[in-house]
Amino acid sequence: MSKPSLPQGTRDFSAQVVRKRSYIFQTIRQVFELYGFQPLETPAMENLDTLMGKYGEEGDKLIFKILNNGLDRPEKHEKARAEFEKVLAGRNVKEITERALRYDLTIPFARYVAMNHGQLTFPFKRYQMQPVWRADRPQKGRYREFYQCDADVVGSNSLLNELELVHIYAGAFSKLKIPVEIRINNRKILAALAELCGGADKLTDITIAIDKLDKIGIDKVREELGQRGLQEGQIDQISRYLGIEGSNQHKMDQLQALLGNNALGQAGLAELAYLIGEAGTLPAGTQLVADFTLARGLNYYTGTIFEIKAMGVQMGSIGGGGRYDDLTGLFGVPNIPGVGISFGVDRIYDVMEELNLFPEEVQTGTRLLFFNLGAAEGSASFRSMQVLRSRGIACELYHEPAKFDKQFKYAEKKGIPYVAMMGAQELATGKCVVKQLSTGTQETLDLSAFEAGWQPA
Repeated sequence: MSKPSLPQGTRDFSAQVVRKRSYIFQTIRQVFELYGFQPLETPAMENLDTLMGKYGEEGDKLIFKILNNGLDRPEKHEKARAEFEKVLAGRNVKEITERALRYDLTIPFARYVAMNHGQLTFPFKRYQMQPVWRADRPQKGRYREFYQCDADVVGSNSLLNELELVHIYAGAFSKLKIPVEIRINNRKILAALAELCGGADKLTDITIAIDKLDKIGIDKVREELGQRGLQEGQIDQISRYLGIEGSNQHKMDQLQALLGNNALGQAGLAELAYLIGEAGTLPAGTQLVADFTLARGLNYYTGTIFEIKAMGVQMGSIGGGGRYDDLTGLFGVPNIPGVGISFGVDRIYDVMEELNLFPEEVQTGTRLLFFNLGAAEGSASFRSMQVLRSRGIACELYHEPAKFDKQFKYAEKKGIPYVAMMGAQELATGKCVVKQLSTGTQETLDLSAFEAGWQPA
């Protein structure tokens, strides 16, 4: 029998990790609901044609396709073998695969809106917290199965939505005590750059290359732009664009000079100026930064784009999103604008671990362990335990009579702060000894105290 293992890029989560992750989810959920967002869930898998062609050429390569069931039937073997070669070549063959695991939560949300738009109240604000899958190369902070927490608004063109999303990011990360930069750019600015470099058809080539800047550096970006057909003068112009630095206002002044009177560029700059001007004072440790190197390589973004960087740690983005003014048009329902953001819970967890940001109470589980000191004593302890449980206090009774040392070690290993001991003498007098393990202090209580409101500190 082979040694048990996990698929590469996936993980098991212990109780301690689950509690910490739940703390992140609960914090983000509270902020979402504070801003009027409603919960939604969609299936783990979607029809393949729902996903393909929505994420650009790089994203499409990372979609996990699901083989059709029924391929174990002998009459299908030969045909499947021949067709599978086409799948390996990147083609979609319905006889082999018609479904795929979702790559993100945005496209399934757009599909949901397209299918249900007649019953929705617009603007429709939803949040979604579910796992997604990508056939990426696993590394620190990058997994093949991971959770996203999304908030999207559809049915509105108002920049008030982008402004609220800035504050949702700021509020959530402030509650989590993670210092962050909220980096913003605008795809209209990138579209204007493309127009200056030969035409709108260059936008995808430019954004895919720029999106790799942090990973491969400016020289490799220039090389890739050349491979994608841009001329040296155009590449120099993009390099000047990527070299813009300084304060938000100084960056925007430099960009104004670079883009000139280009209408798209002016519109993008105006939207950025609105967000920076209206954001006001953000929580301590949160900065709103205009970042013109930000591209977000997904094809569906059309306006403001966001990316979140945690300060003080070496980690990729821990959140991102943007405006997509006709995403539902991909599913035959045009003219429903939208904008959304996503939190990368797995990376947020790694950041909080590295910075030691989880509060101690996150690990609170069982508060009190009743020792099992015999049949009659155990029965009485169980009754007392149920009284405490009815008051919301998490308790356990050790599963069998055992030596004190064994039961103490169980409590210590599980991090249970209090133990209760009811031996024959206590049973006869209706009392119980409760000991706090961290201090060694103990007290003798009447059993009626459990009903009267006693609780562990």
